[in-house]
Amino acid sequence: MELTDSLWTAFALVLVIEGLLPFLSPASWRRVFTQMVQLRDGQIRFFALLCILSGIVMLLF
Repeated sequence: MELTDSLWTAFALVLVIEGLLPFLSPASWRRVFTQMVQLRDGQIRFFALLCILSGIVMLLF
């Protein structure tokens, strides 16, 4: 039961963090989003891989 609670907590924190920039600065968020749309698939995958690896490293520590 504790693992499930931790996963829900982690998911909730992701939603809070993801919502902060568009809430605090919608114009900046729109500008960043527009730039992201122009990236190639390989660039997006590389960034996603870096995020995944960073998250795994943080979980290990």
